[in-house]
Amino acid sequence: MSVRYDATELQNFASQLFQRAGLARERAEVMANVFLQADLLGFTTHGINRVASNLRWLLDGESRREGEPVVLADRGNCFNWDADFLPGPWVLTRAIEQALQRLPEQGVVTATIRRSQHIACLAAYLPPIVEAGHVAILTCSTPAENTVSPQGSRDPLFSANPIAFAAPAGDYPLLFDISMSVTAGGYVARAAREGRKMPSQCLKDSDGNLSDDPGAFENGGSILPVGGADHGYKGAALSAMLEVLSMALGGYGRADASAKDDDEANSVFLQIIDPRVFGQRADFLRQTAALCNLWENSRSDGDAPVRVPGQRAWAARAQQLKEGVELYPTIVQDLQPWAEKLKVPMPKPLSD
Repeated sequence: MSVRYDATELQNFASQLFQRAGLARERAEVMANVFLQADLLGFTTHGINRVASNLRWLLDGESRREGEPVVLADRGNCFNWDADFLPGPWVLTRAIEQALQRLPEQGVVTATIRRSQHIACLAAYLPPIVEAGHVAILTCSTPAENTVSPQGSRDPLFSANPIAFAAPAGDYPLLFDISMSVTAGGYVARAAREGRKMPSQCLKDSDGNLSDDPGAFENGGSILPVGGADHGYKGAALSAMLEVLSMALGGYGRADASAKDDDEANSVFLQIIDPRVFGQRADFLRQTAALCNLWENSRSDGDAPVRVPGQRAWAARAQQLKEGVELYPTIVQDLQPWAEKLKVPMPKPLSD
């Protein structure tokens, strides 16, 4: 059964853990906030759930505790950084801050980052961008990762290659964070841990046979691309596009022998757009609000109402800020040993 925790207390807890692991307070608070935002929006596999792995990377030296990203290119409206394994949530937050500072002059700012330690949930970075009235496109890929097989192949080639998008609309933004695989690796790992099958045959074993058994993936298999067994060529094409945007534009990826040893380090593509450089903000909002309203009010083909991407996540964020953050039970179990090791008191659950 899930338990709720006060959002501020949960963020302070994560921040203290990162500080005990050697991060400066400012960086630790940024990290904690990103992971909290993921859980607020309902992305439970990449929120506080990722604190433990980030602590391990910091203590093992796989993540750099100090230093700044190296600027490889900068033309004002475009820049490319080498993070050299700085913590992903911190370095990406820095890039977003830099892009937002430049936006009033540039209108559209695009950035790439190579060798960023894992950036976790993409949607977690979008609320401040969309609340400022801007459009955001964010994607990442992992050069060292081969988990998703192209259509017609039994060999895993792509990483999960998520893409997140947000645009202001009416009562809630149009917002989504989706992988170019039928399911995320985090859900496969969770099913394996709990001894469950996957909801569908979204995996292939090493011989190319469809499977719903997480063990098939763990034993040399792969995850199907978006579109599944029938239309996976669409997901594979989109995966290739996102690897071009993140790896190729960043200038570092699968072509580099050293990338094979980068573990979970990400290549990142970020673009922030101010709609006002194209016309009146009211005209933009009129169109996005109309789209969401038409979508939401379209006829349902079942008992459940039609749901627009962003609608549930935005409502969950507001509710959990007010009533407490609901954590998946195993997250607390995984953090207990770290709290004891780093001598940080566990957050207290909210009473019913």
